Amino acid sequence: MSALVGLLLLALALLGAPLFVVLGGAGMANFSSAGTDLVVLAEEHYKLATNPHLITIPLFTFAGFLMAESKAADRLVRVSRALLGWLPGGLGIVVVVSCAFFTTFTGASGVTIIALGGLLYPILTSERYPDRFSLGLITSSGSIGLLFPPSLPIILYGIVGRTSIDQLFVAGIVPGMLFLVVLGGFSLVMGRRHDVVRTPFDLREALRATWAAKWELLVPVVVIVGIYGVPGVTQGLVTIAEASAVCAIYLVIIEVFVYRDIKLWSRDPEVPDLYKVIRESMVLVGSIMIILGVALGLTNYLVQEEVPMKILAAIQGHIESRTTFLLLLTVFLLIVGCLMDIFSAIIVVVPLITPIAAQYDVHPVHLGIIFLANLEIGYLTPPVGLNLFISSLAFDRPVVQLYRMALPFLLLMLAALLLITFNESLSLWLVERWAPG
Repeated sequence: MSALVGLLLLALALLGAPLFVVLGGAGMANFSSAGTDLVVLAEEHYKLATNPHLITIPLFTFAGFLMAESKAADRLVRVSRALLGWLPGGLGIVVVVSCAFFTTFTGASGVTIIALGGLLYPILTSERYPDRFSLGLITSSGSIGLLFPPSLPIILYGIVGRTSIDQLFVAGIVPGMLFLVVLGGFSLVMGRRHDVVRTPFDLREALRATWAAKWELLVPVVVIVGIYGVPGVTQGLVTIAEASAVCAIYLVIIEVFVYRDIKLWSRDPEVPDLYKVIRESMVLVGSIMIILGVALGLTNYLVQEEVPMKILAAIQGHIESRTTFLLLLTVFLLIVGCLMDIFSAIIVVVPLITPIAAQYDVHPVHLGIIFLANLEIGYLTPPVGLNLFISSLAFDRPVVQLYRMALPFLLLMLAALLLITFNESLSLWLVERWAPG
C-alpha cells in the first residue's frame, strides 16, 4: 500500500469515516499492490458465511434487544432487591448482579447503563449511598456481564479467533464470578462504612418478585442447560445455534404474549413493538457483519504477508518470558478497549494476537478470556473509556468527575484482571470438567 493511500485512509479515520470504509480500503489497497487475485477473498468469505455459529449473532442480539425494550430491568431489579437488599451494602450488590444479568443478554454496556442507571441511581442515593460511590458503581457495572454465556462478544471472539465457543462459554463463568465478588465485596464494605438503609427480608415479597420475573430468570437456564445439559444427569439437547433460536423464540413469547411489554405493532413511537425491536437489533447486526466482512480481507492480507510472524520476531527479540508478554498484552488491550468498541476490537485485533500468544504457550481459550476481560475493563479506562462518556451523558456530569468516581472500581477490577491473567486454571478449571471437547 502506497504511503499516499495510507495517509488518505488515516485522514478518513481521523475525520470520522466509518470503520468498515477504512478497513475495506486498506484491504483492497494492500491486495491490489500485492497483485493478489480477489478470488482468495471470496473463498474466505464463503468460509465465514457457512460458519455454523454465525447465525447465533443475529438471534442472540435480537433476544437481548427484546429484554432491553421490555420491563425486564424493573422485574430483575425487584427480585434482586428482595433477595439481597437486607445485606449491608445489599443494594450495591443488587446493582452489580442486575447489570451483569442484563449485559449478558444485551451484549452492550451502554444499553445497561441507560436502561438500569436511571432506575437504580435514585434508589441508591435515597438509601444513603454516597453519590460518588453510586455513579462509580453503575458506570463500572455496565460491562460486568460480558464474560457470561450467551454473551455476544464471546460468540464473535470464537468465530474470529477460531476458538471453541462451547469452551469459551464455560471458561468465562469463574472469571466473571470473580469480578462480581470483587465489586459486590466493595459494596458490602461501603454499606457498612456509611450505614446505608437496608431492605428487611420479606419472604412473601421475595416469592412474589421471583414469581413475577420467573420467565426471565429461566432464560440462562434454557440456554445453558440446553447446550450442556446437567452434569451427571443428562447431556446437552441442542447446539449453540439451535439454542440461540430457542432463546429468541422463548423471549418473543414471554415479552410479547405473556408480559405484553412489547406490542406486535404500534403506531405510537414511544411504545415498543416487535417491528421496532427487530429493526434496531438488525441494524447492530448489520454493522457487525459489515465490519467482520471487510476486516476479514485485511486480516487475510496480514496473514499472507506474515505480519503476525514479523511482529512476533520483533517481540521475541526483546521479550523472552511469558509473564512479560502477558503484562504487555494487558496494557495493549486496555488501550485498545478504551479506544475501540468491543466488536471492532475483536474483529481487528484478535487475528493479530492469537498466533503471537500461541508462541508464548498461552492457551487459546484462556487468551479469549484475557482478551474479553481486558476489553470489559477498557470501557472504564480513562481518558476515553466508553462507559465514562455514556454515564457522563446519562447523569449530566463532567466526564473528568466520572474519572475520579470510577477510579476505585477500576483499580479493584485491574487486580482481579491480573489474577485471571496469571492463573490459567481460573479459565480452564470448569472447561476441563464440563466442556472438554
